[in-house]
Amino acid sequence: MSKEKLTIIKIGGNVIDTPEILDRFLQDFSQMEGFKILVHGGGKEATRLAGKLGIETVMVDGRRVTDKEMLEVAVMTYAGLCNKKIVALLQKFDTQAIGLTGADGNSILSKKRETGSVDYGFVGDITGINADWIKSLLETGATPVFCAITHDKKGQLLNTNADTVAQSLAVGLSPLFDITLIYCFEKKGVLTDIHNEDSVIEELTLASYQELKEKNVIHSGMLPKLENCFQALQQGVKEIRIANPEIIANPKVLHTHISM
Repeated sequence: MSKEKLTIIKIGGNVIDTPEILDRFLQDFSQMEGFKILVHGGGKEATRLAGKLGIETVMVDGRRVTDKEMLEVAVMTYAGLCNKKIVALLQKFDTQAIGLTGADGNSILSKKRETGSVDYGFVGDITGINADWIKSLLETGATPVFCAITHDKKGQLLNTNADTVAQSLAVGLSPLFDITLIYCFEKKGVLTDIHNEDSVIEELTLASYQELKEKNVIHSGMLPKLENCFQALQQGVKEIRIANPEIIANPKVLHTHISM
């Protein structure tokens, strides 16, 4: 028996921070047929709000250190301002969106990251997805919009990387759906030259990725995203694409297709 299709899209970078790009993306997203889930971060907005509140933003290897004050900022920004702005815009386009954290419906369970060489504070590593509940929500006609906040089922909210949220949802729901996972940001795909927008690697396999990684061809900031991609493919996700928002309206636009 064939499974129904589900598209999971994660938006980040300037897509969230540029109103006209976000508005166009959400209009295109609203016109997509079938089951769909949207995942977003909001790191730049969190940094701006923290600055206004006099809270220092500390980053280590591109990851946000989340102490108690920064967690409050992250929840206010991701689950509040960013999430509800996106949900409200989707309602404008007649999409019955519902904004969620991982605590809602116990949908995304995580554990506080153990302290190693760096103490990242209240950062969550995902341990499970409530796939049946999310499926039942989709079947009501709702479109879930997940922010990058999870929980430990002990009353603690945790800041979790949005790329990882998208990947974990894709893996957790893959037994129930044929999943297409799309990472949308301002670039056209994975580039061989960060300064050349058209230097897109159109097909990236695990073997070619490892070769390009060894040669330092791929920008270091893209590596965690690609690691997530290959982990997802190894765990049942059917298809992954990395692209700019144009792919939603035009699937044939130049982009990177990830495969094993």
